[in-house]
Formats: sequence, structure tokens, C-alpha cells
Amino acid sequence: MRSISIVIAAIVAPCYIHSFSFCPPLHRRMRNTIVSPLQASPNEDSYGLLFDCDGVIIETEELHRLAYNAAFREFNLKIGNEPVEWTVAYYDILQNTVGGGKNKMFFHFRNITMAFPEYEDGKPAPTTPEEEQDLVDRLQARKTDLYKELIAEKAQARPGVLELMDEALADENIFVGVCSASTKEAVTKVLDVTLGEERRKKLDVCILGNDVSRLKPDPMIYVTAAEKLNIDPKNCVVIEDSVVGLKAAKGAVRST
Repeated sequence: MRSISIVIAAIVAPCYIHSFSFCPPLHRRMRNTIVSPLQASPNEDSYGLLFDCDGVIIETEELHRLAYNAAFREFNLKIGNEPVEWTVAYYDILQNTVGGGKNKMFFHFRNITMAFPEYEDGKPAPTTPEEEQDLVDRLQARKTDLYKELIAEKAQARPGVLELMDEALADENIFVGVCSASTKEAVTKVLDVTLGEERRKKLDVCILGNDVSRLKPDPMIYVTAAEKLNIDPKNCVVIEDSVVGLKAAKGAVRST
């Protein structure tokens, strides 16, 4: 498995930074009291610490790959009599190119293999967009179930993540959140197992793939988080592990 370095990227900065410090104001806020951006201008006295989930809070990329391949095997996906399987090296490239599980499958079949697979012991490959969408939806649903089973068996927070999160949660001037392209069902399971339900419920915002219409590398997920927190993106720090996520973080300030 590849070695992943967690990258801390300030939304405002066009570069990587490896440490950061907050200089909180004298007054303090009450956690979980978020003002709508329609009611007030962005709060310059508060800060945001936003975590990606997969590969940051937990090393999940290999679990995702195993779950996809297990779903592919169950559906007996084949293209030209060859089974569909994503290798470690290929998935490393894929997850740094495309955000979101369904988008990964569409990208793979439309841009890499240039063909959708036969499935379920000889059913012909889908020939219309509706049939393609149906197959991908079914594959993603089964992959999510298999992924949740793997998480229950193997999930463990990456070293240092819980300590960093707890320190930020204890500071009432810092909003803490999770921004992940994965589905609510999958991420909630991961967070409950790794963070614990009590810590998860303390998060000030949780924006997931179901909540936005455009996934990373589009900055929408981080722009949405900043808006919900009523914080200027310049006051946010994002922790990401992928090129796709880093592009989303950097793009957030440029879209405001």
C-alpha cells in the first residue's frame, strides 16, 4: 500500500503548509451556534478546521478498493471476457483524479475501458444512459454495504488525528468539520467507528457527497462548509491527502 502524507492546505494559500497556529480573539463563542450567512457577514473572529475523511481521519482508500472489487466480483463484471478489477496502482491514480464513487465508475468505463461491462452471468452491457446509471447505482449500493462491513472490522483513526480534533473542539473560537465526497451512509459509519458517536456529534458541520451537486476537485464542498459556518474561507484550514481534495480546498477562496 502506498505511503500517504497528510497535507495541511490553507484555503487562502496557493501552497502546502505543514503547521499552523490560531490566534483566537478575546471573546469566545458558543459551539454549535451557527449564524446563517444570510443574516450576517462572515465572522472574521472565528476559524475553521476542516477534515477530509478517507485517507485523513482513517486510512480507507484500500478498503474502498477492496469493496469495489468485491462488488465487481459479485456482479460478475466482465469486459471482453476479462473481469473488472482495480489494482492498487490504478486506484491510487483514480482516487487522485476523480471524486466520488459513482463518478469513478463512470470515468473508468467511459474514459479508460471505453465500454461498460457485461454483468450477472452474461447480461449484456448497458446501452443507454439510463441503463448505465442503473448499473452504477446498484454497484455503488452494494459496494457501500461491503465497505461498511470492512470498516466495522478494520477501522482505526490515523495517529494524531483524534488529538488534533479534540484540541480544536475544546477551543470555542474554532469550528471543526468534515467534508467528504463519500455518501452520508458510508461516512457516518466511518466517523462513528473512528471518532465515536459523542465526538462526531460535536462537529460543527459535516458536508458529504449527498449534500453537494459537484464533487472534488470542484470547491463547492468547502465553499458550502464555510458558508454554513459563516466563516471567511481565508480563516479556514483544510486537511487533505489527495490532489483532488487539495484542488478543491485551494479553489474555495477563488470562488468567493
